[in-house]
Amino acid sequence: MKIGRRTLLSAVPSLALGSALAGASTALAAPAALSGETILKPRSGSAPRIVICGGGWGGLTSARYLKQELPDAEVVLLERNPFFWSGPLSNKWLIDVVDTGFLVHDMLRPANRYGYSVIQCDVTGIDRARKTVSTSRGAVDYDYLILSGGIRDAWDAWFGDDRATADYTRAHYGSAYIPQGEMLGLKDRILNFKGGTLVMTLPPPPHRCPPSPYERACLAAWHFKTNNIPAKIVILDPKPQVAPIGAGYRAAFAELYPDIITHVPNARVKEVDPYNKRIMTEAGDFDFDEAIFMPPHQASDMVFYADLIGTDAEGKPTGWADMHPRLFHANGDDSVYIVGDSMGAISPHFGHYPKSGHVANYIAKIVARNIGQRVRGQEVVAELPDNLCYMLVNGEPREAISVEFLYEVGADDLVHQTQIDIDVRTPDLLEEDFAWINGMFDDFVRV
Repeated sequence: MKIGRRTLLSAVPSLALGSALAGASTALAAPAALSGETILKPRSGSAPRIVICGGGWGGLTSARYLKQELPDAEVVLLERNPFFWSGPLSNKWLIDVVDTGFLVHDMLRPANRYGYSVIQCDVTGIDRARKTVSTSRGAVDYDYLILSGGIRDAWDAWFGDDRATADYTRAHYGSAYIPQGEMLGLKDRILNFKGGTLVMTLPPPPHRCPPSPYERACLAAWHFKTNNIPAKIVILDPKPQVAPIGAGYRAAFAELYPDIITHVPNARVKEVDPYNKRIMTEAGDFDFDEAIFMPPHQASDMVFYADLIGTDAEGKPTGWADMHPRLFHANGDDSVYIVGDSMGAISPHFGHYPKSGHVANYIAKIVARNIGQRVRGQEVVAELPDNLCYMLVNGEPREAISVEFLYEVGADDLVHQTQIDIDVRTPDLLEEDFAWINGMFDDFVRV
């Protein structure tokens, strides 16, 4: 069917009428200029306002459960991306085990169902004294603030102030550990690799997982093996051994991909030359044809904006939030909570909670309950999460391994961790993985 101007105008009569009344020379008025003083969202009443920065696993879960805890509260979610894209299971998307529609979800539908607001914008600053968040669309004030922005790639740890080289490396060899645009580029690079050496770096712990870098190596190796691509994968690991699920991954490397995957321990990065395709590490120097570079991970930029980065015993920045390990609010400001991957250390026994979607979802529910308790004048009850992760290591047959973490408060009043590795790869674990993530999506984003 050919659509002409008359047909188009008849389909939108109000637009046609408006144009006729206004005259052909009328132009749309320019929008008002935005500044730091622009009010992004005026208060609509006296109800408490909770602002959430970041619409990932932790932020979306926080928003849903805050409205459940406090139906009259004004919950405002600030997110720069137009839709939610899940990091967990994204490795499987890279080799087409799941399609894009499985991982990508609309954020407005759950917002409309549960009654919170979503505003697409960039967070550009946080003034805790004034209790305001500055954004690319203006400023919004809060009574409680939740920072759930995930991680930042700390390219400066490798390149210092050389932004040009950092940008070049990210554009050509980015890891897509912060989902969205980089994901498409990474998938294209893996599926169109014709052969040679692919070098993969791992960040020093703690780092975001899933997606597991070892799982990514296995699935890329399966793709190369299945399609007879003459490729080698060199995993440059800063740790002394594969962990977690060390036995399971080592078995996969040795039994499934012995001619493709080489794991190099103690390979902390010293220098990267992306232009000449060479990387120098404490375990040796390596040339590459393709690379997936993961620089050190740190808390998201918004935690830096809020001046809430912790320091170690020597007074050096940790890169992670300075926060109460049981109540999850900032140590210096109990009106600000940190949820998800930006969280700081929890216990001297194990350090950080895993920086996973499962933990972000669990902590978000705890924080929502704690804020609800505070607003209602009730005792705040400290709670502990758990964690569960599955990793696909073989594409045919599809077999996975998994790890579970359990937590309890010990006699020393500190949190203790129990790790349970399931190293034997089975199809059943992949079925559990899909049951798990479908339950998660139904919980906070899929309605």
